[in-house]
Amino acid sequence: MAKSLLEMAADIVKSQCQGTSMSTEDVTVALSNTFNALQSLQGVEAQGDMGETAEAAPAVVDVKPEKSILKNKIICLECGESFKMLSPKHLRSHGLDGRAYRVKHGLPLRQPLCAKALSDKRKKAGKARGLPDNLRKAIEERKVKSKKSVGRPRKKA
Repeated sequence: MAKSLLEMAADIVKSQCQGTSMSTEDVTVALSNTFNALQSLQGVEAQGDMGETAEAAPAVVDVKPEKSILKNKIICLECGESFKMLSPKHLRSHGLDGRAYRVKHGLPLRQPLCAKALSDKRKKAGKARGLPDNLRKAIEERKVKSKKSVGRPRKKA
């Protein structure tokens, strides 16, 4: 059950009184001012004049997860902001990490959370440094080592 405006005003002034010493007159004035402020806010809310607040936090209901990753930006499906890359810090502000974000919105787990142009730029830079070739070599070496260790007889203790 929702609190009345008077109960909310009383709670606010009560919290204020706990932090500072206030006389009876100060409490009465604070209660009156707080109640009037809450009443005017309720009137504004009822009229629907809170357009600025609605624009500040857009609802991202219509954007499909696949369509949120564009050439030069990625749109956060939680808040609707656009970035070049969804940083771990931003995802933590929504209480998520990269894996949880991908799972929640149905994205592949290997999907980079950055704009396509940035992802392509990183791929080209990696290839220029020779990463794919080095990775293939490392995989082959690992296979050779695992075959050698499988073929050796174990020593008895």
